[in-house]
Amino acid sequence: MGKRVLVIGQGGREHALIWKLKQSPGIDKLYAAPGNPGIAALAECIDIKAEQVEQLLLWAKQNDIDFTVVGPEIPLMEGIVDQFAAAGLRIFGPSAAAAQLEGSKIFAKNLFKKYRIPTARFEVFNDLKEARAYAYELMQKGKPVVIKADGLAAGKGVVIANAWQEADQALKSMMEDKSFGAAGERVIIEEFLSGEEVSFFAVSDGKDFVPLIAAQDHKQVFDDDKGPNTGGMGSYVKPPVFTGALEAEVIEKIIKPVIAAMQAEGCSYKGVLYAGLMITDEGPKVLEFNARFGDPETQVVMPMIKGDLLPILEASVDGELKNCQAEIEAGNCVCVVLASGGYPGSYDKGQTIEGLENLADDTIVFHAGTSLNDGKLYTNGGRVLAVVCRGADIKAARDKVYSEIEKVKFAGMHYRTDIAGKALRRG
Repeated sequence: MGKRVLVIGQGGREHALIWKLKQSPGIDKLYAAPGNPGIAALAECIDIKAEQVEQLLLWAKQNDIDFTVVGPEIPLMEGIVDQFAAAGLRIFGPSAAAAQLEGSKIFAKNLFKKYRIPTARFEVFNDLKEARAYAYELMQKGKPVVIKADGLAAGKGVVIANAWQEADQALKSMMEDKSFGAAGERVIIEEFLSGEEVSFFAVSDGKDFVPLIAAQDHKQVFDDDKGPNTGGMGSYVKPPVFTGALEAEVIEKIIKPVIAAMQAEGCSYKGVLYAGLMITDEGPKVLEFNARFGDPETQVVMPMIKGDLLPILEASVDGELKNCQAEIEAGNCVCVVLASGGYPGSYDKGQTIEGLENLADDTIVFHAGTSLNDGKLYTNGGRVLAVVCRGADIKAARDKVYSEIEKVKFAGMHYRTDIAGKALRRG
């Protein structure tokens, strides 16, 4: 008899996970909490928010859920894995202690320093005056500085300051004005790393791991990496900068040491290791680790995994990844996010979405911020949809996705026109 599986979350990442899990022959029934209109076509949506851990646990017990997959980071930090495991329920993701790898940038940076995992040089401050003095001193060398709030800040707690006024304002905002609440009580100031960013994903069982694939996110809202950071405006897999030799180096110098370090620190890491890397002239260095799948990277990673995802996730929970492997499809996959006008600032909701029925059968659309009313689909968030296409190579996938996007419309819709352009220029 097939399993009853619950996926927690409501965004494009969770839609992509459910889309992949729906293909698993081992699953009889899929649920999502709370899900979204796109997810509702694949799974039964439950009206419980991702942060409502106690209600989720009660519902999972009452409904005989065999396996749970956690999408977003907040329930991980709040100990959802610990609570489900204590109740005898199998759940994919790191414990609250292990999730500190994302939840506390200071924990992570100190771990990298202690175990000699390559990262940018840094200092930690809880005093505004001392932080200002150090940032000023660094900026006298003519380079930008990177200022990070310690805790979770919805992807907005990192400032790359190119001028002293910008650095000063960021520090005051975080430490004095408490713009990120307790997350900004302590800050990291680190050297700016030059190079190309890459996201690398692996699944760990605390001892062993299965490498998945590398992707490249596009964080800034406008073309040519201009404008403020967002949750991500698009992505693609197999960036040319990330060669086979570089992947081997990342595995040996970063992935394996981090898994061993977490085990040595008494917080064995089970779940997805999402390494945010900078490929510098000195080799790959860690910018940060996240304790869950990325968004919008998951939207291009899932279509590239050949075969069944469920056994890999289960083996992570059971500590049995040693003999597992993930086979990756040939070709490439490109995702472009369609956003509401004004995003990442204030934006309107409730705009009618049209044209999805005109898309090609093999074009995938993952919902992020949508709502359904009287059979009509409306915008209900900053990032609304992710349009995803595969192709024989990056150019083919990219050309196809932009051709498909022309069929979709809603008032104020905007998107980047240069997703994966860096890969084509690199050639």
